Amino acid sequence: MEKDNFVIRAMHKSEVDIAINWAAQEGWNPGDCDALSYYCADPHGFLIGLLNNQPIAVISAIKYDTAFGFIGFYIVKPEFRGQGYGYQIWQAAMAYLSGCNVGLDGVVTQQDNYRKSGFELAYRNIRYEGVLETAHFKNQSQPDGATICEVDEDLIEGYETQFFPAQRARFNLQWRAQSNACALNLKKSGKICGYGVIRACQTGYKIGPLYADCAQNAKALALALISEVEKNVAGPVTVFIDTPEQNSAAVAVAESLGMSIAFETARMYTGKFPDLPIGQTFGVASFEIG
Repeated sequence: MEKDNFVIRAMHKSEVDIAINWAAQEGWNPGDCDALSYYCADPHGFLIGLLNNQPIAVISAIKYDTAFGFIGFYIVKPEFRGQGYGYQIWQAAMAYLSGCNVGLDGVVTQQDNYRKSGFELAYRNIRYEGVLETAHFKNQSQPDGATICEVDEDLIEGYETQFFPAQRARFNLQWRAQSNACALNLKKSGKICGYGVIRACQTGYKIGPLYADCAQNAKALALALISEVEKNVAGPVTVFIDTPEQNSAAVAVAESLGMSIAFETARMYTGKFPDLPIGQTFGVASFEIG
């Protein structure tokens, strides 16, 4: 796509870091090693807009399958905003996802603009932030009838499938294999009943996803993940969790850890809201990829 020396094309693998770095500059606090995981989700889904061969706009349009996609990393360099370049790359992304039910986590104030493209609000996601030391929660860190252990790779794919509208096994595998990440699951009677990943970000550490069958187990799993970080970090750990607001138990867990609201997003879809176990979703993997 080309107009007035503005070209939109798919990013090369090495260019995904441009979107990551711009997201960091916007204060979105991406993970240090997120780029490869995002690329694994859809190698064709990152678009870049070049003006006179210089990058000025990015967006991700991850097509998980022919039925579901997710928009993220919608950023135009500040000096080029309001000139139509963002709208052009937005249109290119939506064209790539044509025929899909498309989801996004957008800035709440932009909901009206997203509605013009057919998106409707499903619920809010809230980012909680806290500076934590697990020693303060010793009496609250025991799971209810479950065991916290390393991820069971034979069972985890089947467990994760229920939490997302499309199959994304390749992304999930790379997500927990990041060099700066730790993944744990909860098992009860030989079955997985909880799963979480913590990874280093530009600032602090982010837990996501965080799934569990109950609030007590979600909290125990979160504290176990933070404890793994504490083995290599001196002092308290700055932690973020992105929680679906409509899961009141998840909100209660974050608040019981002394975390406070950092900001929020609007989870929106162009089609029917996916039937997902929100009551067991205590933290989403990423605002940028769903």
